[in-house]
Amino acid sequence: MLGEQIKNLRMSRGLNQVEMAKVFGVTKQSVSNWENGNIMPSIDMLVKIACYFSVSTDYLLGLSEKHALNTDGLSELQVAHIQALINDILQVR
Repeated sequence: MLGEQIKNLRMSRGLNQVEMAKVFGVTKQSVSNWENGNIMPSIDMLVKIACYFSVSTDYLLGLSEKHALNTDGLSELQVAHIQALINDILQVR
């Protein structure tokens, strides 16, 4: 589950494994091993991954399906616009 989450988040940002490895200061092989479930990232690395992708560690670990959006630096009006977009998307389903 963790490996799938990491891979999906990486791909959603348009990163390949080499690019993600550079972001986190690890090797491409480390990223590949995380995604394939061969090894687990350290707790510190798990937190870094969660922060980078603006998700919770619970989300990464499959304990929660909730995403989080970082709205730091946005005005209340901008946050309201984002919420309206989300509401519109949910109604399309």
